[in-house]
Amino acid sequence: MAGVLAVGLGGTAQAAQSVTLTGTIGSRAILIVNGGAPKTVAVGETYQGVKLLALSEGQATVEAEGRRATLRMDSPVSVGGGAPGGGGGTRIVLPVSTGGHFMTQGAINGRTVNFMLDTGATSVALSNADAQRIGLDFSKGQIVNLNTANGVVAGRRVRLDSVRVGDVEVREVDAIVSPQSMPFVLLGNSFISRFSMRRDSDQMVLEKRY
Repeated sequence: MAGVLAVGLGGTAQAAQSVTLTGTIGSRAILIVNGGAPKTVAVGETYQGVKLLALSEGQATVEAEGRRATLRMDSPVSVGGGAPGGGGGTRIVLPVSTGGHFMTQGAINGRTVNFMLDTGATSVALSNADAQRIGLDFSKGQIVNLNTANGVVAGRRVRLDSVRVGDVEVREVDAIVSPQSMPFVLLGNSFISRFSMRRDSDQMVLEKRY
């Protein structure tokens, strides 16, 4: 999983910068900015508003809009005040991570979460711990039985006010809250079904349909 930096540029009316550290070549970092083509950037160089400050094995320190963060190959990072962009975007580009999964940082009801795209999941799915962390009250949700490796457990079906990735926001999204521990929030078909989806080389592109 590659590191991701999301930072608002010029206020909430514009989209956020999404920066992914995908690797290094010698003293240069390989960055993907806003889902574009990979670009090698040397320390001290600025590419599309993102300046590379330092580079060491497995991590890079970058700065955007006066805010800095450390990107690691295995840990997403977010900086910037509030949710990026105005939510009116229609296109999501997800670069493939190590292991072949598509990971991204986003938000549920305005609170930051780490998503993993899962076309096999019927709904967006998150753990009790993540739900509690973002302030989601699932106690009154409909009880549903979930089949897990440890047998059948009772989860809760809820409706999320908003699910957001970059500057793309979808309202009123069904989700399942599970008592099972989960390292990521699964971005399932209750969100994906609002988009047309295609694989483009090492990226997954989602275009909003409605």
